[in-house]
Amino acid sequence: MKDSKNVAFYTLGCKLNFSETSTIARNFTDEGFNRVDFSEPADIYVINTCSVTENADKRFKTIVKQSQKGNPDAIVIAVGCYAQLKPEELASVDGVDLVLGATEKFNVTSYINDLLANPERGTKDGEIHSCEINEADFYVGSYSIGDRTRAFLKVQDGCDYKCTYCTIPLARGISRSDTMDNVIKNASEIASQDIKEIVLTGVNIGDYGKGEFGNKRHEHTFLDLVTELDKVKGIERLRISSIEPNLLKNETIDLVAQSRAFVPHFHIPLQSGSNELLGKMKRRYNKELYVDRVEKIREVMPHACIGVDVIVGFPGETDELFLETYNFLNELDISYLHVFTYSERDNTEAVTMDGVVPNKVRGKRSKMLRGLSAKKRRAFYEAQLGSTRTVLFESENKEGYIHGFTENYVKVKAPWNPELVNQLHEVELTKIDEDGMVRFEFVGVPA
Repeated sequence: MKDSKNVAFYTLGCKLNFSETSTIARNFTDEGFNRVDFSEPADIYVINTCSVTENADKRFKTIVKQSQKGNPDAIVIAVGCYAQLKPEELASVDGVDLVLGATEKFNVTSYINDLLANPERGTKDGEIHSCEINEADFYVGSYSIGDRTRAFLKVQDGCDYKCTYCTIPLARGISRSDTMDNVIKNASEIASQDIKEIVLTGVNIGDYGKGEFGNKRHEHTFLDLVTELDKVKGIERLRISSIEPNLLKNETIDLVAQSRAFVPHFHIPLQSGSNELLGKMKRRYNKELYVDRVEKIREVMPHACIGVDVIVGFPGETDELFLETYNFLNELDISYLHVFTYSERDNTEAVTMDGVVPNKVRGKRSKMLRGLSAKKRRAFYEAQLGSTRTVLFESENKEGYIHGFTENYVKVKAPWNPELVNQLHEVELTKIDEDGMVRFEFVGVPA
């Protein structure tokens, strides 16, 4: 009986994957399934995969084994980027029953009954239903709700960029966008659920508007999108997850600075502080443009948080070029780094390039940049002490503490108080604890 079946979900990778997992989960509950935590016994386990790094690939097998401990007879389904790129590899993993590609994953419930009725299930490799990636040319809207204090709202999918290290265009297809009307409708639905913050997500959200109505034109721009979202009633906070520097326009920065709901937090991929390596990566900007974007943000929002993605160990990254990146970031007025160690990906240009960097060197460089990130974050937090900010408190009790984030992404902590969960409160930031998080005092008495 369908209504007696328990289903559990596990998400690897990015915020976009989280938004899609949540939408797939709602499809299951709408069909009468009962959603349970992945750590609990379930009849069906759905794993949303990532293939940005080799580590995400390896984790998949570990998660499959975890599901089999919960219920060795359960149906295990793989969806997501890795499932599109290497379906045969996933289907051969012991315990995997079904692998669904980029377009099929949103119809997962339609495959369940056939799987349950298949007497050979579990005795051979899993079934594969995967389209050619050029067929992934239509848009499926998604958003997460009920999983976290904030919601991830997907506004765009796919990518037309050809970065030489990246498999995402092969896994997700061409750049295409949700319609403006549907984005606003989804945002309104999220707001009606008493969720205080929405994070905009996609593969290349600055390209929003392309493919909105199934064509390659831009019917709207990213500036149009954020302008309309800022008007949606009931949304306390809007956050831009990540945006390419060449697509982050002055007008968007100015809108955020004057916005009712958009918060002063930008995450801007850099990948390298060397123009030579940026060229080899086929990035669409140089480091001078990146400096200009940071300076523009600082001009209108001195207190803004600016996060940076950077890749270490890309082919051809000599000691001198790495130090160029390190020194560039050290001198740049940014707040933290997300450091990615270059990982060879099949069917990319970079995997054939000369100048392979030894893994030990990659690890050493990664450690150096993570240390720089800690220094940058500490300096940013210290600059915020004494200021009054608004904190949105999270729902998890972590060793007797509740955590939250200010609008400009300072992480704070306080003794656990369930009455604070999903609440916004004005606080004065007072000191940095030994764990790097900020203590505070309430401005007035919390409700």
